[in-house]
Amino acid sequence: MCCEITKKGYGQPEIRKIRDPQVKPMLNINRALRSDRLMKALTGMTVAEFEGLLPIFTAALQKGQVKAKKERKRAIGGGRRHTLKSPTDKLFFILLYLKCYPTFDLAGLLYDVDRSQTQRWVKALLAVLEVGLGWQLVLPERRISSLEEFIQRFPAIKDVFVDGTERPIQRPRQAKAQQEHYSGKHKDHTLKNLIVSDDHKRILCLTQTKPGARQDYFRFKQSGLGEVIPGDVGVWVDLGFLGIVKDFSHLGVMIPHKSSKNHPLTPQQKAENRIISALRICIEHAIAGVKRFRCLTDPYRNKGIVLADKFMLIACGLWNYHLLPA
Repeated sequence: MCCEITKKGYGQPEIRKIRDPQVKPMLNINRALRSDRLMKALTGMTVAEFEGLLPIFTAALQKGQVKAKKERKRAIGGGRRHTLKSPTDKLFFILLYLKCYPTFDLAGLLYDVDRSQTQRWVKALLAVLEVGLGWQLVLPERRISSLEEFIQRFPAIKDVFVDGTERPIQRPRQAKAQQEHYSGKHKDHTLKNLIVSDDHKRILCLTQTKPGARQDYFRFKQSGLGEVIPGDVGVWVDLGFLGIVKDFSHLGVMIPHKSSKNHPLTPQQKAENRIISALRICIEHAIAGVKRFRCLTDPYRNKGIVLADKFMLIACGLWNYHLLPA
């Protein structure tokens, strides 16, 4: 795409766009597919992981196209030429969006389309990616309704690690929304999720995305996780869950000792805290793996909590996919 400046009435310049067929696309996907470093920087995945996910994504894409197929109103070959021509292009685009989180204007500039087109691509391809990850059984559970269901889904689990994670959002305009989203811990307006992982860093459960003003333990009680975890499963938490031992006495909770001004920790309590922190590091690594994607670390720019929740769900699914044996 190049420009030509002409005169438009009263000597005012006019800029006209001229499409040059010799101009190559700005993104050279083939170059990225030859370099693990570039793929990790642009998509958060290695070349092998991308190539392994591509057939699943292609099948989900074809299923969606068959389901949404309508009667043609134009002859074959009519209409605009597709910018994302192949499933490889489409998978690369949606992973690039999640990893780098460009604005729709920037994404439109990179792919030489209008910003509204990139918004439609994101909405459609996120749904396809979610279906493909679901087929791979890597998406975390959203809600477990009973103790029997927990045992059925995770029969070999002996310990679970629970922690909250927050991500910043743009400051809401309404005073009530500001109050609901303001996190005193992070001194910012945030969204919060609770993550449950195992000792292999796999994310087992992900709660719904909620405003960040409430503390972790409040969201834990609200989620109902305390009623469905078996008593013989160890529950490892941090000091954001104070009160869990009293309220859920049937659980095997491991929580650090809390110091106060008048009651400092003894050397034995400090040693126990170090042991608990060392064992809980797996969930910190899991959260760090999920937050490889800048859609979860940059301030959330999109509108609506539904899309924010989908970002978190798909990022957790991609992390679990990364953990699958090669």
